[in-house]
Amino acid sequence: MPRFSFAIRVLFACCLLVATANHLRADFQYGLFWDYGYGESAHWASRGFWGALTVLDPLAALLLFIKPRAGIVLTAAIIVADVAHNTYYVALNRQWLASFYLSQVAFLIMVTLLSPMVWRVASSHLRSDS
Repeated sequence: MPRFSFAIRVLFACCLLVATANHLRADFQYGLFWDYGYGESAHWASRGFWGALTVLDPLAALLLFIKPRAGIVLTAAIIVADVAHNTYYVALNRQWLASFYLSQVAFLIMVTLLSPMVWRVASSHLRSDS
């Protein structure tokens, strides 16, 4: 089970690092507070949220290996917030089948289904270290 837990964390970290690369590309190309193509309908808080993911995504990826439980919590918080937040814009623009959105929903499902396994392994390691 520990190998499977590690593989899940690698998978999550890879997804987070792909997201980081996308945010970095957008930051360099359009600036930290880019509207992601939504123009005036993109609120400044949304732009700040998207910009913050440039830092939060790689932080979660790192935590998955140095503090797995904290990494799982941050990963879950990021993807839940991201899907909830982006659903607003997807609904406004009827982008339900957009690849960026479907990939975020798929990651949310993976995190929901696989995180408990990582959590259990991390919990058992905490107990054995005590």
